[in-house]
Amino acid sequence: MLPLLVLVLAIGSGARTFAGEEDAGRLELVLSYPVRRRNAVLAKGTAVAGEVVVVCAAIGVALAVFDPLVGLDLSFARLTAALVLLAALGLFYGWLALAVGAAAPSRALAIGLPTALAAAGYLVSGLHELAGWLDPFRFLSPFWLVGSSPLQGGTDGWGVLVVVLAAAIVLVAGALLVERRDLETP
Repeated sequence: MLPLLVLVLAIGSGARTFAGEEDAGRLELVLSYPVRRRNAVLAKGTAVAGEVVVVCAAIGVALAVFDPLVGLDLSFARLTAALVLLAALGLFYGWLALAVGAAAPSRALAIGLPTALAAAGYLVSGLHELAGWLDPFRFLSPFWLVGSSPLQGGTDGWGVLVVVLAAAIVLVAGALLVERRDLETP
């Protein structure tokens, strides 16, 4: 459940920060200040990252506090690794929503595309062993890259690094693409 909740938060926040403000007619005010559009996208990306990190930290504190009460016997190192994994996935899909919202004037697209890619990535990661034809696509799934069942088997550090680097590339691409389009007024 936690990955789903973090992804809903991250995608919603990423789509709301640029495409949502444009739909509501507030983006023109934000961009009327002497700030380059790309810097505004990067600043909004930092805000999305901060939100994801705060939520993941709150989840970690809650799990650490309630672990002795319910007897889960979670390893602190694996819990921390799982929270880093959650934050990396949240960053990737949240920044993807922000980049899509910055590149195209559609809030629906900014929500729909990252959601569809997250669902496809999750399914490929979970079903590649059952359906052989999905096996070559597992390398494209951020869920497969970071590892499955992090509380039991840990995470793949290189996979998490690849997902974070891909998230940064997506954010920079969104910052560059926002310079090429006209903003719509409601």
